[in-house]
Amino acid sequence: MKDPASPLRETDDDARKLARVILRSARHAANADLDPETGFPFASRVLVATDIDGAPAILVSKLSAHTRALARDPRASLLTGEPGKGDPLAFPRLTTQCLAEPVERSSAFYERIRTRFLARHTKAKLYIDFPDFLFFRLKPQQASLNGGFGRAYQFDGNDLIIQSAANEAIATEAEETVRDLVERHPDVAEALAIRLKAPESGPWRICGIDSSGFDMISSDLLLRYEFETLAVDTDHICSNMTKIAYSIP
Repeated sequence: MKDPASPLRETDDDARKLARVILRSARHAANADLDPETGFPFASRVLVATDIDGAPAILVSKLSAHTRALARDPRASLLTGEPGKGDPLAFPRLTTQCLAEPVERSSAFYERIRTRFLARHTKAKLYIDFPDFLFFRLKPQQASLNGGFGRAYQFDGNDLIIQSAANEAIATEAEETVRDLVERHPDVAEALAIRLKAPESGPWRICGIDSSGFDMISSDLLLRYEFETLAVDTDHICSNMTKIAYSIP
């Protein structure tokens, strides 16, 4: 039972969903780790993508302070959540404490993370394959959500991870699935954007799918949608997406 004097609210499914959406809809974040020489926290902005299970991944130079810090101590803290107009503290934000795992190019899931990262950050193609750049996969350990004034929650790291036996199979088929969906329904991204009341921008495109939902991007805007229940395969994902796009309200 929650301490009545605690500022934290009971963590419920709505809070978990908000936390997952904040993390998975982030194109960039403030990342803090510990400077190996001084021990002081070192924070900087990083580009973010998510792996097939929702774990965040960052791309950094081997020459950067982040890489030196994480090589010595894998603990990192990631701050996500975009403020809007007015008081920035009135908008939800999520602090996720993680353990950073380097993703070597020989890793079985390097290409998967590379593909998912480029789907969000197309300009990274200019440098992503430079030998002095590498990915870190950030494994959430715990997280703190401030959903706005008076709405504070804490989570276990597993609350942010997609717990599905279908993850690997979906990851293997994801690119082809999105391509086939768009070929069958050329207007599906725009239909989804309209149905989900996405901000007016340039053309929207689907930039990622997983068993928990899908991501769409338009210029600097990223939209995350979470399914009510986990999809069991890519056909299930496509069925969910077309129902959202074309069903009568």
